[in-house]
Amino acid sequence: MSDVHIKPLADRVLVMPAPAEEKTASGIIIPDTAKEKPQRGSVVAAGPGKKDEPMTVKVGDHVLYGKYGGTEITIEGTDYLIMRESDIYAVI
Repeated sequence: MSDVHIKPLADRVLVMPAPAEEKTASGIIIPDTAKEKPQRGSVVAAGPGKKDEPMTVKVGDHVLYGKYGGTEITIEGTDYLIMRESDIYAVI
């Protein structure tokens, strides 16, 4: 996990996406052009939540999110996604 000095606001969460799969289950190597966007990652930072809705995810949680969820941002050369907690489907 990286040490990021960003504090998301309200119900926003900063997620580090898991690396894309390099091989299929049967061992076939996937070229860069055919790799799917990862749909899981680790929570790096989380906001305090909304007034009537406390956050249910915390830093260090591994989560599943929508294929096109969040906004991609780059901080100090590392790619992250920032999204609302409601864009997260599950903690794994």
